[in-house]
Amino acid sequence: MSNSANKPSEVPSGVSEQPSPTSPKSSSRWLLSSLTAAVIILAILIYTGIRERAHAETTLGTSTERAAVPTVNVVVPTAGAVSQEIVLPGNTQALNDTPIYARTNGYLKRWYTDIGARVSRGQLLAEIDTPEIDRQLEQARADLKNAQANEQLAEITSTRWQNLLKTNSVSKQETDQAIQDLSARQASVDSMTANVHRLEQLQSFEKVYAPFSGVITARNTDIGALINAGAGGVPQELFHMASVNKLRVYVAVPEIDSQAAQTGSKATLTLDEFPGETFEGTIVRNSDSIDSASRTLNVEVDVNNPQDRIKTGAYVFVHLTRPHSINNSFQSFTIPANTLLFRSEGLRVGIVRDDRAELVPIKIGRDFGSTVEVVAGLKSTDHVIVNPSDSLTSGTQVQVSAPQAGGLK
Repeated sequence: MSNSANKPSEVPSGVSEQPSPTSPKSSSRWLLSSLTAAVIILAILIYTGIRERAHAETTLGTSTERAAVPTVNVVVPTAGAVSQEIVLPGNTQALNDTPIYARTNGYLKRWYTDIGARVSRGQLLAEIDTPEIDRQLEQARADLKNAQANEQLAEITSTRWQNLLKTNSVSKQETDQAIQDLSARQASVDSMTANVHRLEQLQSFEKVYAPFSGVITARNTDIGALINAGAGGVPQELFHMASVNKLRVYVAVPEIDSQAAQTGSKATLTLDEFPGETFEGTIVRNSDSIDSASRTLNVEVDVNNPQDRIKTGAYVFVHLTRPHSINNSFQSFTIPANTLLFRSEGLRVGIVRDDRAELVPIKIGRDFGSTVEVVAGLKSTDHVIVNPSDSLTSGTQVQVSAPQAGGLK
């Protein structure tokens, strides 16, 4: 062999050397690294998704459980009664209130007072024209004169016969007849005199006077109206009068508060037309018996009304003061009326204890309307549920809402 075959071929000058291609082992290593990185990223993504979904499911379950727990408002009982004052409705009435009728028949001649007029006792209200009574009185007076004349003649005759009897000029029988005739004439005169007085009295009823001082609240007649005093018909009311300088108010006091209606004690009146103003009255009497139908005591309160500010028939509120209970061995509490639960087993209220509702029996005393007095069953530290659901039972889990205004806790 020649030496030229063992020598490497010479690279021509000016031609660069080409790089060698990548080896198969290097390519496999790079592919494995890329695949491992992709698997790791995918695993991280899957783990993150599973964790977020599990957290969402946990949060949803917690929210659902929290939403299923009812939210309630609670209030702490107030020690003692809200007020010892009792407010009851009533209507004012005049101390004297009467219709005025005519006592004689005729026609209304004139009237002098109309509605709203203030009159004094004995003041002339109206005049009635009574021609029939006037004629009857004239006839009665004439009959009386005739009877008086006959009486005088009988007296003269009786005296004469008695004198003649002394001389036996007349008989005893004739004398007795003359005496008895005188007695009959005297009785006739007395009868005629009484009839004249009766007619004079009827004639005096031509003028209608006020029986007391007050105000005219109604006038039911006019000039020329036929006046019927009730003889053979229904009497007609001419006027209606009321004495308004003092008013009376009848109040139905519940039996449980009857001790507040002590005779002689003071009462306060308020009216919607006088906001912020009070009127003082006095309890003057009561019926001293409980009405079996309404279980109330009828009480009369008198209030002075010198300026006539309070009108008769007005709607008023009577404030009575209830005396404090003598028995102070127990402590009472006051709770809103909308906390009560009326169950078949008795009156109950819901109390929150350790995030659980508990129904406890109570005993109420007085009812103040929006609140009630509880005399047994509650403690000062109890949290009473306001507006409890009818389906509320003991052991139900509840959550208390944020504090609100109006005493709610």
